[in-house]
Amino acid sequence: MTEDVDDSEVVADTVGVEGEDPDELIADEPMSVAVDELFDDFIFNFAANRKLQMERIVFPLLVNSGEKKEYIERQAWKMERFFMHQDYYTLIVDTPEQIELLKDTALTAATVEKIFLDDHFVRQYLFHREKGRWMLTEIRNQTMPRNPNAPFLNFYEQFVSDSVFQRESLCNEIEFVGPDPDDDFKQMEGVITPDFWDAFRPDLPKGLIYNIVCGNQHPSADQKIFVLRGIANGLEVELTFRLRNGRWKLRKMTT
Repeated sequence: MTEDVDDSEVVADTVGVEGEDPDELIADEPMSVAVDELFDDFIFNFAANRKLQMERIVFPLLVNSGEKKEYIERQAWKMERFFMHQDYYTLIVDTPEQIELLKDTALTAATVEKIFLDDHFVRQYLFHREKGRWMLTEIRNQTMPRNPNAPFLNFYEQFVSDSVFQRESLCNEIEFVGPDPDDDFKQMEGVITPDFWDAFRPDLPKGLIYNIVCGNQHPSADQKIFVLRGIANGLEVELTFRLRNGRWKLRKMTT
């Protein structure tokens, strides 16, 4: 059970008058059955195609805020774009294997999290694959402390907003894996010391981030991998943090 939170702004951002989003990202045409094989494919089509989105929501849709429960009727639903108006999306996982679950054809449940770092709460969109079709079955609002990733999210918020804290959160040697500038088909490996961090530091999102949860995430995990993945530009950055003596430290960056 989530804590009861004031979600008046949450609902206002989620519902509205159908048809007020004229900037359709892709044509409203029937999707191939293949769109349901991988959640990775489905969620992009769901976020970009109004016709598909309206077909794949269980109305009236439950909005669960702990003690407070509301329902959204079909006519009140506003198109949810998720991260489609950004150039990237983000993932937070415990292990590299969890990244691959997005492409697991056996997956039957997934959650898209909209994480409001400044407001310390998370809006979760719960999807289930029923009779071979992915469906949005519930929206769940929770205060950030209730989220399994809460300790890391609190750390990340400070890591991206406080340059002094960020430098203090670097290992003495950060493993680095990236493309070889002299050979497009090879990767180079080395280490980055904190003195050279500014030259390699990626631009990281603040305020609002997303996460797609496909497996179990454990509050006690001592490793978190933050993935920044471009939607159409080939960008891919993985930052691996380890928890040591109660503090998260960046130990590896892969680009």
